[in-house]
Amino acid sequence: MLVKICGITTPEIAEAAVHAGADFLGFVFAKSKREISTEQARKIIAPLPEHVKSVGVFVNKDTKEIEHIVQETGIDFVQLHGEETAEAVKNFSVPVIKSLPGTTDGLHIAAQYDAASYLLMDSPPLPHAHGGNGIAFNWSILKGNHFTDRLMLAGGLTAENVAEAIREAGPIGVDVSSGVETDGEKDPDKIKAFIHAAKQQ
Repeated sequence: MLVKICGITTPEIAEAAVHAGADFLGFVFAKSKREISTEQARKIIAPLPEHVKSVGVFVNKDTKEIEHIVQETGIDFVQLHGEETAEAVKNFSVPVIKSLPGTTDGLHIAAQYDAASYLLMDSPPLPHAHGGNGIAFNWSILKGNHFTDRLMLAGGLTAENVAEAIREAGPIGVDVSSGVETDGEKDPDKIKAFIHAAKQQ
C-alpha cells in the first residue's frame, strides 16, 4: 500500500515521514495553511532518498508556472486539484496525480483522465476548498472501478479508519494531511501510526 503524507512544511516532519515509511511527500503550492514556498520546498526535497517521491499540489495554476516550480524544486509528481482538463494533464514534464471528487460523477469523469499516473478520489470540494478538507465520503462507491491500479484515496483518513477505507475502496494508495495533525501541526507519532495501519493492509 502506497502512502502519501501531504502538507509537508519542515525538514523535521519530512524526515519523520520518511523514517516511518512514507512513499510520497506532498508540498502544497496553493492557498492553504500548509502552503510552502518554492525555496522551502527545494531545501526539503533535495536530501530525500530516491525511493521517496515528492509531489507538488496545485489548484488551477497556469501550466508554465507549475513547470517553473517543477524545475526549481525538483518535484517528482504534479498533483492537480482544480478544474484542469484531461488534455491539460498531458502537458507536464513529470507524472500527474489528478484529484477528483469521490462521487458518482467523479467516477464518470475519471475515465477521461487516462494520461494521469494516479487518480486521487477525495472529498467533494467545499465552496472554499478544492479537497483537503479532512472529510470522509462513501468509500464503497469506488469498489470495483476500472482504474484500481492507479486509484489513490484521500479525505478524512486517520490511523483509526484507514484500514476500513482500504477494504471498502480497494485503492493502490492513500493520502493524508489533517488526519496526522495535532492542533493543526503534523504529529510524528500520528504519521507513524497512520503508515503502519495502512501498510498492514
